[in-house]
Amino acid sequence: MVRGLGPRVEGAVLHEVQAVDRVLEAELARVRTPTKVHSLRRRGKFVLLHTDGGQTVVVHPRMTGRLMWGMPSDDARVRVVWRLSTGTMVLVDQRRLATVCVVEGSAVELPLGPEALDELGWLDEKLSCSRMPVKVWLMDQRKIAGIGNIYASEICFRVGIDPRRPADSLGDDECLRLRAAIPAVLGEAIDQQGTTLSDNGYCGPGGERGRFAAELSVYGRQGAPCLRCGGTVLRCVQCGRSTFFCPACQR
Repeated sequence: MVRGLGPRVEGAVLHEVQAVDRVLEAELARVRTPTKVHSLRRRGKFVLLHTDGGQTVVVHPRMTGRLMWGMPSDDARVRVVWRLSTGTMVLVDQRRLATVCVVEGSAVELPLGPEALDELGWLDEKLSCSRMPVKVWLMDQRKIAGIGNIYASEICFRVGIDPRRPADSLGDDECLRLRAAIPAVLGEAIDQQGTTLSDNGYCGPGGERGRFAAELSVYGRQGAPCLRCGGTVLRCVQCGRSTFFCPACQR
């Protein structure tokens, strides 16, 4: 999302921020315009728009929100419109789950752990201190930032570990494979512009469909044969989210 929008937004003049959703009116009225956009950055699942006016607009898309370039042509629910010298950026959010807040200054404190795409030498020690199921641990943004539900299932499959196992039960070799699988899966997904499923819940900033859906090994494949061992892919629910795994080769 940020990779696609950054070149269009950074350096542009922000002329107006319109809160289409009245719930966000009071907060977005605090944005001082016109102002130049200094940078657009990602931190975990948050998007940070830094302005030269010394403010940061923090967007948390959550499950259904996404930032797009240009007004959508369909009946998508637009909640915020940013009018820039280079065009228009919008927040589309069908279920109105996304949050937007304005922070004075550029140093934004967020309740996030280290980035999943940064160096992971610390991972083994933190896992050894937790009894949380490993897939739930991977999705806890306070533990490690940037891993969503789809990718947590795929990472566990790549490593060959049962997502229901306690995090502290992983051995040294499994931790080593996990440290390799996290950037590998996320990097492949980024290269494929994300994952667009049949519900079209995620699209790129220009409406592009993410191509990583074609590479999914277990997610959404309940009842299908495992691509690695031929066993049957199962589904369970962890913390209200669907988890997919192969009990035959994920131990």
